Amino acid sequence: MKLSLFLVTFLTAAAAAGADVPRIGFKPVVGGLDRPVQVVSANDHLGRLFIAEQRGRILVLSSKRAEAPRVFLDMASLVSCCENGGLLSVVFHPAYATNGIFFVLYVNADGDTAVARYHRQAISPDSADPATAEILFVVPQPKDNVPNHHGGTLQFGPDGYLYISIGDGGAYVRVTNRAQELQHLLGKLLRIDVSAERSYRVPPDNPFVGTPGARPEIWSFGSRNPWRFSFDRASGDLFIGDVGQDAWEEIDAVTYAQSRGANYGWPSTEGSHCYPPGASCSTAGLTLPALEYHRDLGCSVTGGYRYRGTRWPTLYGTYLYADFCSGRIWAANSRDAHWSSSVIADTDMTIVSFGEDEDGELYVVDYAGTVYEVNAPAVRRRAAR
Repeated sequence: MKLSLFLVTFLTAAAAAGADVPRIGFKPVVGGLDRPVQVVSANDHLGRLFIAEQRGRILVLSSKRAEAPRVFLDMASLVSCCENGGLLSVVFHPAYATNGIFFVLYVNADGDTAVARYHRQAISPDSADPATAEILFVVPQPKDNVPNHHGGTLQFGPDGYLYISIGDGGAYVRVTNRAQELQHLLGKLLRIDVSAERSYRVPPDNPFVGTPGARPEIWSFGSRNPWRFSFDRASGDLFIGDVGQDAWEEIDAVTYAQSRGANYGWPSTEGSHCYPPGASCSTAGLTLPALEYHRDLGCSVTGGYRYRGTRWPTLYGTYLYADFCSGRIWAANSRDAHWSSSVIADTDMTIVSFGEDEDGELYVVDYAGTVYEVNAPAVRRRAAR
């Protein structure tokens, strides 16, 4: 696969502004995958990577990387694939090394979003036990339109609770207000306590606990299709890549405290702009995106991670995100709470996800079938005057 590493016009603009622009490259880790959608670590100090394929398989890649990945769990019979469906996310419990628990988010055979808990096999760390499946909850998706906007990421937050992103369920041509309606779980970021052996509890400090008519699992709302989100492992800051409607793709970047009860605006706003175009709207009380780009540069944002690894110091503290359609990758940094970004890679990949291993090193998932490791061996600095 040919990769063009720099989009010159953007790098020139960044250099003119005095920015340090990290050079990034990509080292193939594993190929020949079937619609990979995510790569994650179990954080159990074994150095393995786990790869979710949309058709329903989770593969495990050993720390040696030279061996072919093995099937960790095959749940293809449970998912409806593909489009916006299938297996969308997997996350391992922070105490996975001792309890062997992990969670999956998928679109089931009825077209609804399901979140389930599994355990690994007692006799093999490289195999899950399908008999341990426990459905935590199912979120009904609208059946009156083409399946769309499922969102679909699982992450454990800095507080140890499980966070779940779910899209608003609306078809592309049919905008609904579900993201603003607190009786629905659609268009929301959810927060639940999965510390008990069965089911889940609602943390008592969730923002809508006790609010009449509101689902207590909701942590924040007003998202259209929050496809990938992550927490900064150093600061706890939250980053959400929310796919736009017609014109704007957005990254919501907030501190952990600011994320509680945040309203990201959809469908009153698309990015920082009133929706539909030309309409008037109030942004009072809304959390507007930290970063956005126009559809001229792509069509579907893929949220990433803030780099906290040690291998590439020039990237440290930089947030990477991408566009699924154009293959562009941006590097973003903040100064005095103001974010700016520049394109640092112009690839021919269909970037469906980023990944982070237990050391904080970053990976890119190409939906065409390959997982790459991100390399940043140098930095392009502003020329001396």
